[in-house]
Parts: sequence; C-alpha cells; structure tokens
Amino acid sequence: MKNKWLIPVVVLLLAIISACGRQASDSSQHASASPSADSKEAETKTYESEQGPIEVPAHPKRIVALTNAPNVLALGGTLVGVDQWTQMNPLFKDKLVGIEVVAEADLEKIMALEPDLIISGSHMNNNAELAKIAPTVVYTWGKLDYLSQQLEIGKLLNKEQEAQAWVNDFKKRAEAAGKAIKAKFGENISVSVIETDAKNFYVFGDKWARGTEILYQAMQLNMPDKVKKDALGPGYYQLSQEVLPEYAGDFIVLSRDPESDKSFMDSEVWKKIPAVKNNRVIEINTKASTYSDPVTLEYLLEIFKKGFLGKE
Repeated sequence: MKNKWLIPVVVLLLAIISACGRQASDSSQHASASPSADSKEAETKTYESEQGPIEVPAHPKRIVALTNAPNVLALGGTLVGVDQWTQMNPLFKDKLVGIEVVAEADLEKIMALEPDLIISGSHMNNNAELAKIAPTVVYTWGKLDYLSQQLEIGKLLNKEQEAQAWVNDFKKRAEAAGKAIKAKFGENISVSVIETDAKNFYVFGDKWARGTEILYQAMQLNMPDKVKKDALGPGYYQLSQEVLPEYAGDFIVLSRDPESDKSFMDSEVWKKIPAVKNNRVIEINTKASTYSDPVTLEYLLEIFKKGFLGKE
C-alpha cells in the first residue's frame, strides 16, 4: 500500500520543484531585464550655473521665476510663481492666469508654493534663503546675450534642443528681414529706439530690450553716431525733448505706453524730425517690449517687418 502511493507522491513533488525552479528563473530574468536604480531616468541633474554646479530637478514641475519667467514660458515650463513685472506684461497675461505673484522677500509665500526650482537674479538679496526652500539658479542680468540666455534656460529645463532650434530659426528670419530693409532703403539706413514716459526721453543701445537686439544685432541696422556715442556703452541715455533731433535716425522706433500723454507729438521739435515728416516712426508698446525672450522677440519682429516693409 505504501509503495502504491510512493510513486505519485514523488512525481507530485518533482512537479512542484520544477515549477518553483521555472518561476525563480523567470523572476531572475525579469529582474535582469528591468532597469536598475542607476539606469533609470535620473530625477535630478547637475546644472553648471554661473555660481558653480547645482543639483536641480531633471524635469522641474513647480517653478518660481523671480527673473527670466518669459524665457521659461517660451519653453513650456510650468510656473507656480512669477514676478510682478511679467504678470503685468500684456503679452503674458493670458498665460499667467492663476499664477501667484511673488517677490524675493516673500519667503513664506514662496515656500507655500512648494517649488522644486527657483530662478533668481544675482542682484537679489535673499538668494541664500531661497536656496533653503528649493534649488535656486541665479542669473546676472546682461551677462549673457539674449540668445545665449534662452539656451541656458533650455539647458536648465532639459529643453536645450527646442531652445537651439528656435535660436537658429529666429536668427535666420531676422537676418533675412534686415537684408530686405537694406535692399529697400539702402545699406546705410539708420534707426533710433527712443522711449518716453511723457516726462522723460531715453535712447537705447543694442541690448536694452525694446527690440534693440533685433534691430542692431540680428538685422544689423545702423545706429546713429550720436546714439552710439552716448547710449551704446551704458545701454541707454536720458535726453531732453529739445535734443531729440540729434539722436533721430532715418527711422524711429518709439516705445511708449499707448495710454500715456502724447502731447510731445504736437511740438515743433518733434514735427520737424525728418523721420517724423517722412512717416517713418514705428510705435511699440513699452509694457510689452521690456523683455528679450522668444515671445517678445517674435511679437516685435512682426511689428518691425510691417513697419519697415509693410509685411504682416
């Protein structure tokens, strides 16, 4: 009787052992095929900032941008906090609905937003405190040119390819527009960028927003000698209404708030400027022109193409 049951029992045990062996083998193969902790997509990366290497999220999801917010927006970055100047800009108003307005001193408010990345400026006083809340990358305004700055934001957000593609395309289109302007008006055509707040007047160099980077760097249009002498170095130069004609080029890009007083336009000084008499004044909205990010640059490029060439 014992022998009768012995063989079935042995067969059953062998079957169980074999099945367990196969399961263990499958588990082992599955484990070897799965990515290890080291080979998984990294959650953080080292970003080489101007202040040294810093560990940042590889794909930040909650960004507080006290500076360079428009550059972040242009690359589709997810903002949870932004500075008041960007919030007030008409080009970004619709893109920032529901986003908190914060300043560098609002440490508790910023902490409550639970950011995983903070972008700040070197001129700000609380960068050490901000770094205790989240990785904080600091940029010095003007240290990088307008295109390099966008590339840096691209590196920071793991979107360098997108940033580079835009830079290449924009340079090509802006350069082509510049060549068309020179072909129409001559190689020596000059342009001044003048801003007024109804009380004061300013003229700008080649890297002070208001489209100056497009006009002078990308399009390579000429700057009047007087502007070059007084504004190119410092970036801008304040002047009185009486001397406006001395700084006016063949074209004037006039930066002003559309709602501000424009009585200066009725003055004889203004009316006698050749660019004014020849209807060569291109107006831009100051509130929408104080940045040099892709959104602003695309907006201004279309205005310039229409203003110089009559093209949409």
